[in-house]
Amino acid sequence: MEDITGAPQCPADTAELRDHVAAFVRDRVMPHEAALDAGGPEAATILRGLQTEAKAEGLWALPLPSELGGQGLPLRSYAHVAEAEGASDHGPAALGSAPLLDTLMLWRHGSPGARDRYAERLVAGEIRACYAMTEPETPGTDPFLTATRALPGEHGTWRVSGRKWFTSGAADADLVTVLARTDGEPADREGLSLLLVPTGSPGFTVVRELPVFGASGQWEIALDEVVVDSDHLIGARGKALAIAGERLQLGRTLRCLRWLGQAARAFDIMRERAVTRTRSRGPLGDLQLVQRHVFESLLALRTTRPLVYEAVARLDAGLDAHVEVGLAKVAAARALQQVADAAIQVYGAAGLGPDTALPALFRTGRAARILDGPDELHITSVARRALRTAE
Repeated sequence: MEDITGAPQCPADTAELRDHVAAFVRDRVMPHEAALDAGGPEAATILRGLQTEAKAEGLWALPLPSELGGQGLPLRSYAHVAEAEGASDHGPAALGSAPLLDTLMLWRHGSPGARDRYAERLVAGEIRACYAMTEPETPGTDPFLTATRALPGEHGTWRVSGRKWFTSGAADADLVTVLARTDGEPADREGLSLLLVPTGSPGFTVVRELPVFGASGQWEIALDEVVVDSDHLIGARGKALAIAGERLQLGRTLRCLRWLGQAARAFDIMRERAVTRTRSRGPLGDLQLVQRHVFESLLALRTTRPLVYEAVARLDAGLDAHVEVGLAKVAAARALQQVADAAIQVYGAAGLGPDTALPALFRTGRAARILDGPDELHITSVARRALRTAE
C-alpha cells in the first residue's frame, strides 16, 4: 500500500535498512502481538526467538553505541528506522533498541565499575534494565516531591527505601534506575540522585502488576533498605534532574517516532477497510463521513511528522529541544489516539475486538497522553517558554 502519510525523505544509506526493519516487524513481530501483550513464560520464549532472528539478520541494537556491541546508527538516521520499528509496541524489544536510554545513561554518567559490569550485557540483551521515577503518593509531574530516600550506609554503600509505580518492565528487569532523595527535604530543588539497583537485592520487591487498559508491562515496586554499592550512583550526588532531563528529551522523541509508526499503521488499516468493505450501495469509502475520517487522519499525520523530526534534528545537533519535544509529544500522542479512533469507527464492531490491532493502538494512543508527562505539563512548559521570549 502506497505511503501517503508524508514520511520525510530517508537517507539513501538508511532506506534499505528501514524497509528491512519494517518487513521484520510486519512479518515476524506483529503475528505474535497477542501473546506478547499477555506476558508470561510464552511471551518470554517468543521474544527470545525474535531477538535471535534479529541478530542473525543484522538488525540488532541498531542505535546503540558501537563501542558496546551496537551498530551506532546516529539519531538522524535511526529516526526513520524507529518509525518502522515502533509500528508494534514490541518492535524495539525484539530488535534490541529498547535499552537505548538505559545504556546511554550508564555509558555517559555511570562509574567505570558499573559500566564495565553492565553496559555490554545490556546491549547484548543478556540483562534488562528499567527506570523508576513515578511514585504512588506524589505527582509524577513534580519530581521535587520524591519520597524515596537513599541514605549513606556502611563502607560507602547506600540504603534505598521507597515505592515506585508504573515502572515499565520491572518484573523482568535485572537492574532498575531509581530516583531517590539523598540530601535535603521534600520539595528542595537539589538533593535528588539516581542509583542503579540490582533487582535481586534483598529488600527489593515487585508489589503488583498495573495493567494499562488491560495490557501488561507496568509494575509497582518497593524498596526496603536495599543496599546499593557506592559505584552504582549515576552521575554526581544530588544532580539527578540534569541527567533525567537529558534522558527524557530523547526518550520522549523516540516515543513520538514510534507513535507515528503506529498511527501510520492504524491509517493503513482504515484505508484498507474503506476500499474493501462493500455495502449494498458500494464501497464503504464512498461515504463522505468515511472520507472525512480519512482526511482528518491524514491531516493529523502530515502536520505531526514535521514537529517530531524538528525535535530529532535539534537533539541530533546537540541543541536544546524543550519546545520542540513538548510540541512533538503532545501532537504525536493526539495523532495516534485520533487516527486509531477514526480507524475503529470506520472498521465498525470488528474494530473493537481481537481480530485487528486497533484496540491496542487506541490503548497506546490514550495512554500516550499521560505517559512521559501528561499533555498539560508540556502545554504549560512550552507556553511559558514562548511567553518568556516575548518579554
